[in-house]
Amino acid sequence: MRSWLYIPDIRNVGNSEADALVVDLERAHDPDAVRSWIEAADRPAIWARLAGGEPGRHAVRAVVSPALTGICVAAESANELAALGTVIAEAEEAVGLPVGRIAVVPRLETAAAVLQAAEIARAPRVSRLQLAEGQLARQLRVEPGQDEHELLWARSMVVIAAAAAGIEPPIAASCPAGTDCESSAQVLRRLGFRGRTCLDDEQVQIANKVFANASTLA
Repeated sequence: MRSWLYIPDIRNVGNSEADALVVDLERAHDPDAVRSWIEAADRPAIWARLAGGEPGRHAVRAVVSPALTGICVAAESANELAALGTVIAEAEEAVGLPVGRIAVVPRLETAAAVLQAAEIARAPRVSRLQLAEGQLARQLRVEPGQDEHELLWARSMVVIAAAAAGIEPPIAASCPAGTDCESSAQVLRRLGFRGRTCLDDEQVQIANKVFANASTLA
């Protein structure tokens, strides 16, 4: 999937050409309303973005349904994902889904998460990794320039971890403000990424163009 459109508010969703929609449950005040929206959205790929830890596990119980493709969640270890997987399995059984149907995309937001990328990539349910560059750069006190060279090592680590685990290539973070988004996406494609999160339809169009026909494991 080339473009993953971030949806911070289900009340403001248009007809997007994004390959996947990512609904933010971290900001949602009513998870039941989000679940109802997911079930009525009639889209082929809808993901829920959850907080890590107990808040995320609590939200799983409210949002899992046959219309949900998977969950994007912050994680620093495979053990965290194992605990989450138990909760997802219970939620799947509660709505009549086969156990294992809901996929997981871990968001690597910290240095600890990047260093554990190889183990995280091998955790059950993980279909691909997502590098959360904004959060990571703040922790590292990195100030990326126009060529984004400062993030090369972390990006390469995530690409290698995904390839070693035999999962799909990773998802990149959305285009930073003030950046040439097409050039940025081309750099990511050359590094081995095959999609990125997007904040608006303009970014979706760029991602769909740049990552079109890129080779994947599929």
